[in-house]
Amino acid sequence: MTDLTGRAVIVTGAARGVGKGIARALTARGAGVLLVDRDEELLSTTAAELGGGQVASVTMDLREDDAAERIVAAAVDTFGSVHGLVNNAIATNEPKAFHEITREDYDLVFDVGPRATFALMQAVYPVFVGNGGGSIVNLGSGSGTQGLSRFGAYGAAKEAIRGMSKVAALEWGRHRIRVNVVCPYAETESIRAWRDMDPQTYERTVRAVPLGRLGDVATDIGPVVCFLLGDDAAFVTGQTLMADGGSAGFR
Repeated sequence: MTDLTGRAVIVTGAARGVGKGIARALTARGAGVLLVDRDEELLSTTAAELGGGQVASVTMDLREDDAAERIVAAAVDTFGSVHGLVNNAIATNEPKAFHEITREDYDLVFDVGPRATFALMQAVYPVFVGNGGGSIVNLGSGSGTQGLSRFGAYGAAKEAIRGMSKVAALEWGRHRIRVNVVCPYAETESIRAWRDMDPQTYERTVRAVPLGRLGDVATDIGPVVCFLLGDDAAFVTGQTLMADGGSAGFR
């Protein structure tokens, strides 16, 4: 198991789903975690559940102009520094047919996804340089790498995140700042809601995964992120890891 004792990591979209699973895996490995989410009530519940002095939380809408700077400042104030950043937050009004996607739909997913990711990467950069290095893990998606019908704006936003991740990895490597992407395929609250609405399609989708199941956010996805944040991945940067059970996208 990757040892992250003494490391402080920011996780966005941390109140539920993949973000919560990543936060749980991080605390299990000794990291201090700043949980960031706009849902104050759910975030408070998650922070209490993960518990202990290792966890702090900030309620924040990532679309606010100074959100990134305030988040990084909160992490430094709480833990003394920041060693890792996990950009997981995203928002979407999809599924929608491509020709029905509105400018508002597009702006929502890009504002919470790539624009917020971009801002947080820039905000944490001077802290990482001062530390002599750091690790960023951005969450991508098979809906971008492979394409997924009715998720045109979402897939585009996720590929924008992958694009900026590769550029930052190239430019920041000399500062020992690593940037990687993880594309998960996991059982989340939204997936379970879909399962309840359309169990036949859900079962057919799961059977199509070579490993025969969807990932667990804490035990399948979280450890991959922890690996990339830790010293065992010190020579890994600019990569996209598919934590998807072999499905190579949402197919």
